[in-house]
Amino acid sequence: MIRAEKRRQKPKPEIIEVDAANFDALPCCGIKAPTHVGRQEKRRWLQDNAKLGVRAKMLLTNGGEPCGYIESMPGENAWRGVDAAGYLFIQCVWVPSKWQGKGWGSLLLKDCVEDARKFDKRGVATMVREGPWMPDRRLFVANGFQSVDKVPPDCELLVKKLKSRSPDPAFRKGWEDRSGQYGEGLTLLRAAQCPHIAKFVADIAEASEKRYKMKLNVVELRSPRDAQNAPSPYAVFSLVYNGKLLADHPISRTRFCNIMNKVTKRTGC
Repeated sequence: MIRAEKRRQKPKPEIIEVDAANFDALPCCGIKAPTHVGRQEKRRWLQDNAKLGVRAKMLLTNGGEPCGYIESMPGENAWRGVDAAGYLFIQCVWVPSKWQGKGWGSLLLKDCVEDARKFDKRGVATMVREGPWMPDRRLFVANGFQSVDKVPPDCELLVKKLKSRSPDPAFRKGWEDRSGQYGEGLTLLRAAQCPHIAKFVADIAEASEKRYKMKLNVVELRSPRDAQNAPSPYAVFSLVYNGKLLADHPISRTRFCNIMNKVTKRTGC
């Protein structure tokens, strides 16, 4: 009976490291086309940040199908607007909808916590929010993470400490001051950390020039320090107009036009 039960149990999916050697053979956050600009940028980003401690891991089914992804870095080098020295910081965790509900997000988190133990970190930290483009808070709370900081509109910093007396990580401050330094015009700060951002930037640049007769000033964030000092906690995408933050996460062309129409008192896109 015991042997029969073991045969019926499906083995857990395999967690593999994503690096330059196997990147081209794997989908990148759901992007399969090797010519996709964002995918190409992500490949270079992973290579450039390897020396800074980025750890990208993918979950594969028994048939070799990607069913999850997690990306972490030492907190000192996080590409978010945080101070998290001594922690392992999760920048992305993603499980495709068809594979959700199987506990595989928790499997990825547990692997990350073990990495933190291995490297003698204070614990594991991450940023969540109610809106899009960030991990689901419920996954982390279910795995023992606790809230230690919040900033508007809905950003929250969660942590699972391995050393109880460690200081809490925290969000950086002075967001409005950082937005104000970009002055007049339309500025978009972006990084290649997320491969989907490239398309949004291209769409916004086109709409900005054709619809609003404005040339979009694109600022490339090339280091964790650049990201940590960006005008928004998400950091790797910030849209600023005349020194005011308009969007703190990737937005579509339609959403961009809706925002700009309110600012410029125009209609359509």
